[in-house]
Amino acid sequence: MNFVFSDRAESFKPNIFSILNDKKNERLKEGKTVYNLSVGTPDFKPDNHVMEAVSKATLEASSYKYALTDLPELVEAVKNWYKRRYDVSLKSSEFMSVYGSQEGITHICLALCNEGDVVLVPDPCYPIFSTAPFLSSAKVEYYKLLEENDYLPDLDNFDPELLKRAKVMIVSFPANPICKTAPDDFYIKLIEFAKKHNIIIIHDNAYSEILFDGRVGKSFLSFEGAKDVGVEFNSLSKTYNLTGARISFCLGNEKIIEKFRTVRTQIDYGIFIPVQKGAIACLNGPQDIVEKNRIEYQKRRDALCGGLRKIGWDIPDSEGTMFAWGKLPKGYTNSDEFCMELLEKTGVICTPGSSFGSMGEGHVRFALVLPVEKIEELIDVIDKSGIIKK
Repeated sequence: MNFVFSDRAESFKPNIFSILNDKKNERLKEGKTVYNLSVGTPDFKPDNHVMEAVSKATLEASSYKYALTDLPELVEAVKNWYKRRYDVSLKSSEFMSVYGSQEGITHICLALCNEGDVVLVPDPCYPIFSTAPFLSSAKVEYYKLLEENDYLPDLDNFDPELLKRAKVMIVSFPANPICKTAPDDFYIKLIEFAKKHNIIIIHDNAYSEILFDGRVGKSFLSFEGAKDVGVEFNSLSKTYNLTGARISFCLGNEKIIEKFRTVRTQIDYGIFIPVQKGAIACLNGPQDIVEKNRIEYQKRRDALCGGLRKIGWDIPDSEGTMFAWGKLPKGYTNSDEFCMELLEKTGVICTPGSSFGSMGEGHVRFALVLPVEKIEELIDVIDKSGIIKK
């Protein structure tokens, strides 16, 4: 039978991740060491009280029915957590749960975008920021995050004609992959910008709890006027080590939430009850794990970034997120080719910057998912490999 797939489906091709994964498996079969710093999933376990809450709920027969809506106790937990953490007051109609921010960002574009609508997307960016509007048949227009502008969107210098056509703008700080934060005055200016040009803001706030060197993460919604112009996604995945138990929240403008909820009811019957119970335990329970994780990530950042600088690879200290980002070593210009060579010579796997957009080329991203002693070990391996030209 001759299968003819959609142009949309045909646009997705095998990429460097598949190639790197195949090479990784080859090395493992040969008994060679692999240091996998490519995938951003925490290697820490969730708190015991969270796992116990999930486990208990899985033994209740009622948990296996359609949830349909968020549990009342989850609604209260989210409201209380946002108030405690960000001093943001939320009405129940101003937020909803989704199966992770990646799913949420994808489907909210179905609620916001018609074919050909313009969505402003950062470059470099987490890939779903561009994939989501593409899947909704919207037009992606990239704005550059440049070092000379502290990696912030240059709101004063957008093309005026582009702003007339723009409907949505995706923003994310602390930013994956570039590991940068934004000052308060940026958000104030962003809200003014959105109001002036009638642009909806989608803010991805996945890493507000993983900031370094005394920085304090904030919510977009904590700034006056934010609810008038957009929404924020906030995930439990990285904060509480729940990447596999998919749950995130879309919060903010009431009208956007209402329309988004309507769209999602066409394709979803609510978050699995045990996952909701786990989320309640996270939000209402002891918060020690959050600071414990942050401290450990900073130790890993210090070991990786500081260690690589010592052997001649200038990787700056990450300001936040569970990643580190930097330019290729001297003598290299192609990030795909470099990552392949690094894997073959050292067993170290990192993600080529080209995977995050055109402005990512010439860079690599490391996930801080190995303990300090392993990081120190892999730095020694890189140093002895000769891949860093001194």
